[in-house]
Amino acid sequence: MMMFSISLGLFELAFFHLLTHALFKALLFLCAGILIHGAGNTQDIRFFGGLSLNFPLVTVCMNLANLSLCGVPFLAGFYSKDLIVELACQYSWGVFILCMMFICLSLTVLYSVRLTYLSFVGVYNGGPSISVCESDYSLIGPVVILSFVSLISGPILSWLSFPAPVLIFLPVFLKWAALLFVSISLLVMLSLQRLAY
Repeated sequence: MMMFSISLGLFELAFFHLLTHALFKALLFLCAGILIHGAGNTQDIRFFGGLSLNFPLVTVCMNLANLSLCGVPFLAGFYSKDLIVELACQYSWGVFILCMMFICLSLTVLYSVRLTYLSFVGVYNGGPSISVCESDYSLIGPVVILSFVSLISGPILSWLSFPAPVLIFLPVFLKWAALLFVSISLLVMLSLQRLAY
């Protein structure tokens, strides 16, 4: 999305997305590291599953980062990603560019939901997990702090970066296009997951 924003000449918006993206992506990687450490140092996601029982706090924080990555309203990613999408739709860049953007959004949602599904839903398939990771404050402390910061960073950075609100007028079908592509990607992910088992 940052490169896409730069290609459209929206440099300030790309920098704003870089800042918000850095916060929730760092949270996502910290949570993934805790899960890898707690699941016996395996990085194969096929051995995960049902980790929400042993890692409830990490589950909440990781899902918060995933939802922010998907651009769910009122999380950090929404403030930057939605503005990029709506400004790209407002200007006539061509149907091909818009379709590529919506496909990229759909793929982001697809792999984020897949990560959540394989990590936290279902039965644990690996060796013994170490739930003591959640009692280690050197691991959990930064995750909790970064979760809070990534929650409030979207509106705060938005108000600091863009003091005047941006008015965007779009046709109804373009307003609903992002939701349509996200819904299709969710259905595709669930269909592929059922085929795998």
